[in-house]
Amino acid sequence: MLQSPEPVDLVVLKSDGGVMELKNCIGGKIRPYTGTRNVKLLSSGQMRCIRDSLIISINGMEVFL
Repeated sequence: MLQSPEPVDLVVLKSDGGVMELKNCIGGKIRPYTGTRNVKLLSSGQMRCIRDSLIISINGMEVFL
């Protein structure tokens, strides 16, 4: 779902234990050795680097690792 060019909504855990909601973003470069990926927020153009293991849900569907 994150590899498709369609925008998605993500819920991700932050390093301080909080929850971050990323709405209307698209997936970018994947770094398999570090377990991270870049996502681009379409509303602001901002790039974020998130860990794959900290993704809680994609488009409202819970993620099981």
